[in-house]
Amino acid sequence: MTGSKNPDAVGAFNVGRIITSDACVSEGAAWLVDHDARFAAAIDLCGPLPLRRKPEGFAELLSAIVSQQVSVASANAIWGRMVEAGLDTATAVAAASEDDLRGVGLSRQKIRYAHALAAAGIDFDALRQLPDAEVIATLTQVSGIGTWTAEIYAMFSLGRADVFAHGDLALQEGARILLDLPERPKPAAMRRIAEAWSPWRSVAARALWAYYRVAKDREGIR
Repeated sequence: MTGSKNPDAVGAFNVGRIITSDACVSEGAAWLVDHDARFAAAIDLCGPLPLRRKPEGFAELLSAIVSQQVSVASANAIWGRMVEAGLDTATAVAAASEDDLRGVGLSRQKIRYAHALAAAGIDFDALRQLPDAEVIATLTQVSGIGTWTAEIYAMFSLGRADVFAHGDLALQEGARILLDLPERPKPAAMRRIAEAWSPWRSVAARALWAYYRVAKDREGIR
């Protein structure tokens, strides 16, 4: 992709491919099947992989923080209450008291993270021009935004095609089942495994989340 000018090419800013449509996901899925036949069975079982593109900006990062270490159902419920209360903008969160945020279901730790994000002043437009590693490094400077949260934002809000959330338990479990591993791979092992799926690691993640949902009958990602 060429920065924000051409959504289908490798960029002058070295941001790589950007997933903009279902056709991009299908291209990545076809590449994965060609390079690792085990993905063929997973994709046949799960059907077409979802696009999962999300908006950019403060609300998406805050939503990702809400999703940390809770079930998908719990995260959806809490986020729904936050949106209903108007607590999905930096201005509103900065002005909200701990009681306000606790009232919609945030833990003490996540209240601190929400306030830190509101105060961070992230230049979301500038993130589009940064390579994947720099996006993740920039976001993880904010208290409460760990590597997982930054990777999810890069994947779904920025559409980066070659990002993988190595510490995600659902991805690890999906990989264990699909690859017939003796145990769930830890992040370092997951990183080594996922290297074989470059330059479409984000599509591999979509496939593994979908496979996890079918294998475990539960969602692994919002």
